[in-house]
Amino acid sequence: MKVKAQRKITFWEAMGVILFLIASLIGTLSFFGGDPHMPLLASGVVASIVAVRAGYKWEVIEEGILETIKMAMQSVLILMVIGCIIGTWILSGVVPTMIFYGLKIISPGIFLVATCLICSIVSIATGSSWTTAGTVGIALLGVGTGLGIPPKIIAGAIISGAYFGDKMSPLSDTTNLAPAMAGAKLFDHIKHMIYTTGPSLIISLVLFGILGIKYAGKELDVASINLLLDTLGGKFTINPLLLLPPILVILMVVFKVPALPGLIGGTVLGGIFAAIFQGAGMSAIIEAAHYGYVSETGVEAIDNLLTRGGLSSMMWTVSLIIIALSFGGIMEKTGMLQVIAEKILRLAHSTGSIVLATFFTCIFCNLATGDQYLSLVIPGRMYKDVFAEKGLAPKNLSRCLEDFGTITSPLVPWNTCGAFMTTALGIHPFVYLPYAFLNLINPMISIFYGYTGITMEKLPPSEQNQSPKEI
Repeated sequence: MKVKAQRKITFWEAMGVILFLIASLIGTLSFFGGDPHMPLLASGVVASIVAVRAGYKWEVIEEGILETIKMAMQSVLILMVIGCIIGTWILSGVVPTMIFYGLKIISPGIFLVATCLICSIVSIATGSSWTTAGTVGIALLGVGTGLGIPPKIIAGAIISGAYFGDKMSPLSDTTNLAPAMAGAKLFDHIKHMIYTTGPSLIISLVLFGILGIKYAGKELDVASINLLLDTLGGKFTINPLLLLPPILVILMVVFKVPALPGLIGGTVLGGIFAAIFQGAGMSAIIEAAHYGYVSETGVEAIDNLLTRGGLSSMMWTVSLIIIALSFGGIMEKTGMLQVIAEKILRLAHSTGSIVLATFFTCIFCNLATGDQYLSLVIPGRMYKDVFAEKGLAPKNLSRCLEDFGTITSPLVPWNTCGAFMTTALGIHPFVYLPYAFLNLINPMISIFYGYTGITMEKLPPSEQNQSPKEI
């Protein structure tokens, strides 16, 4: 049997797959009320057909799928464990205790600023935006709702703070991956990000402060807050010692306990505290870890907030991630992403246009592959030599990868990060997107620096004449 020769997939073939993805997503989400899973699965089938027609064997396509899924498997495992943590921390009273004390301490006027700062600190300490949003974030969502602040604005503050910390923490996987892809040193990369991420946080805090003024002058609904406090106090044993599990999880990560064992430790602590403080039996603890906690207080605000968590609650997100990664793996392995990126690169000549090209490529990878890791890996591979040929230090590229790839990932509903935030916070990315100020401002500042040359550091003269491979 004659084997068809493998050829390079053309730009328009690759764009045909992308256009099919966009059309099927819009049709399914807007007109048929479906989820992103089927459009992504169908787009993977279309991408496979295009690849086979170009001479790619199924074995190669399948290898691309498995390689990409493997790259993000640690995140999938972390996602499932965080589901267990949420369930046991609600059952144990950890989350209700944080909400209870938060309602007593934090005033509406400073709440959004405080939320952003708290999430920033926790995320720097843990190196994980997911852990921050799935634990402290849920508690802050409850506090803010009790204070009469719309959940979509609270979610924007949570995500802004969580991603600031995620970017700036040396413990973060993306903070380590970006310089590895660009050929920069870790702490050079972190220091260089201060120029873009620092101003972004300051502007975001100012905007959250301005929004907070609206709620500061608003008379508190004392009766509603007292109802929440009485309901939490009646349903759970509230004790300051219940704040220990989140503190211990943060300390475990700070002392470099690997993420998975640290989070499993947090789940175990939740179970132990559930038994000690709430008198929960083993069956209830297992049920909360597996299926999540179901609140039946009769107070709608409390029940909506605390009915969540569990391993099973993450399966919708896990299936979406695996399907999105499968599609991304096909696109990457068969060179479809590369051929589209090459077209973009032909238009990039100045430093500013190269930075802008990196922005579009990272956004494209977040949209097309559904994974923030690929939004760092693929543009990192593509633009490493381009930045070096322009005499730009590698830390410029690593900063761009995070400013464009990491920071925009939670704004895409079918991306691993967007899907997680939807599941953990119960708010769709398109709803909180206008209020995720840091995630919107950071890319704009980075592009501005690219065109003005501000903070765009050059390679030392001794390295500018070397080939990119030698640097």
